[in-house]
Amino acid sequence: MPKLKTHSGSKKRFKISGTGKVIMAQAGKRHGMIKRTNKQIRNQRGTTVMFKGDADNVKKFFLPNG
Repeated sequence: MPKLKTHSGSKKRFKISGTGKVIMAQAGKRHGMIKRTNKQIRNQRGTTVMFKGDADNVKKFFLPNG
């Protein structure tokens, strides 16, 4: 059985925490800030924890060694 390679795009976007959760950047901050409220922009700072169902898929298919 050959070794599994980590998906190159995923290793730049996701990180596995010490407890096994997937950490990701907040979505919706790339462009169009003028039409967003200041509250939205404030709340989208930093990182967030991915939902469990999505995180399981990311860990299984994209970050097999993580």
